[in-house]
Amino acid sequence: MSQDPHSLQALKVRYGERHRWLLLLSVMLGTMASVMSSTIMNVAIPDMSQHFTLGQTRVQWVSSGFMVAMTVSMLTTPWLLSRFGYRRTYEICMLMLLGGGIAGGLADDYSWVLVARIVEGLAAGVVQPIPVIIIMNAFAPEERGRASGLFGTGVVLAPAIGPSVGGLLVDAFGWRSIFFMVVPLALAALWLARRYVPTTAPGGVQANAASGRLDWWGLLMALLGTVLLLNGMVTWRESGTAQGLPLLLGAALMAACFVAWQMRLQRRFQHHATGAQAPLMDLRVFTHRSFLMGSLVAVTYGTALFGSTYLLPVFMQSGLGLSASYVGSALLPAGFMLAITITLVGRWADRTDKRYLVLVGLVLLTCSFALMSTVDPDRGLLALWLWTIVGRIGLGFILPSLNLGAMQGMPAHLIPQGASVVNFLRMLGGAAGVSLCAIVLEWRLGAMGVALLGAGDAHARLQAFHHTFWFLAVLTALAIIPAWLMSAPAHKKD
Repeated sequence: MSQDPHSLQALKVRYGERHRWLLLLSVMLGTMASVMSSTIMNVAIPDMSQHFTLGQTRVQWVSSGFMVAMTVSMLTTPWLLSRFGYRRTYEICMLMLLGGGIAGGLADDYSWVLVARIVEGLAAGVVQPIPVIIIMNAFAPEERGRASGLFGTGVVLAPAIGPSVGGLLVDAFGWRSIFFMVVPLALAALWLARRYVPTTAPGGVQANAASGRLDWWGLLMALLGTVLLLNGMVTWRESGTAQGLPLLLGAALMAACFVAWQMRLQRRFQHHATGAQAPLMDLRVFTHRSFLMGSLVAVTYGTALFGSTYLLPVFMQSGLGLSASYVGSALLPAGFMLAITITLVGRWADRTDKRYLVLVGLVLLTCSFALMSTVDPDRGLLALWLWTIVGRIGLGFILPSLNLGAMQGMPAHLIPQGASVVNFLRMLGGAAGVSLCAIVLEWRLGAMGVALLGAGDAHARLQAFHHTFWFLAVLTALAIIPAWLMSAPAHKKD
């Protein structure tokens, strides 16, 4: 029986020790494509709204639909990798990104634009946990930090540079050019995948097309819960608590049903493993203290991170009266500092307790949010640049350390589940964070008696933003507690 020439074992023989780095580079390009497609579309929304003559709420579904699809599809990654293997799963996702980019760029009807974005979101969600799974499986513990740092540097450069390039493209060629930006990255990722991504499943085992079917009921519950949560937050923001609260209660009920269903499937699968359906989310990952605490950090951190990505540009333009071009120039150096920090921290993570790196990052991020409350245009804008950079340095400490710290000591067979779940929780927190931040800001604006746009007391508007930054600071500080409780790594015996 001949060995598959594209299995993990065969590729290791062909390329030697450098294969794991080539594999990481391959999936890094695909992840950069998915991250860029998720962050860059915001710069095209005003132009798209004008082209299709749509209101802000309806056109915003270009971003919201992508985020819902991406968040929920992350839960399918372990099943897809087990059934189809790395290469086939990855190639399907790149083809979906490619097709979504081309179809969205050529679409003449808004409905098709929305469908293209949802297709891109489904692909982006499946792809994003894969690099962590590869790093945990292909690299020795003392190399994982460096690999995570290298990967993180490439991935954060995409959203750091993307909006600036995207703004120039929109001005020159219109909103369609934003869809086409993903095409060259997806094509390059497909070419690399044919050379370096193995056909085997995580752990080097053969993909099993006869494995159990996907937990469609669990996926439906996760989808409904996510949609109810996001719609509940948006409705609360736009129409008040009375209309938003029932949707949020529905999301909580759906989450409880999802957990109960997963526990039922888990019991059946353990007793009848040969024919029973595996759960979409293996809840055994939460029995590991590091993962449980890391998950709490991921939810809180995701809420604060995504909330701040919404708040910072709005603060600079509406609170400080800065132009859009100045906002881009203010955020670009911070993006490069983030990339540099990730590279350095990735190397430290191989020699340091990852809890301490996460803690340093959370403290810096908390300080950045708190110090934003001191920014006043009457005293100059140097502080704005400094505190933005401090926050991005904090993110650079957290990004390469959190996933590795959360999954240290986890059994190899649970690593795909762990990577999928922690990314899902971070994105779920992030999806809620944007609306939560907007709710707090509008509450403070109302309390100050001013509107976000238009005439009014500029100092009162600035105070409302300052209070919202304090809210983010307190929220981030809360994540310090579970970060401290993450287990220290076990020392190897000689």
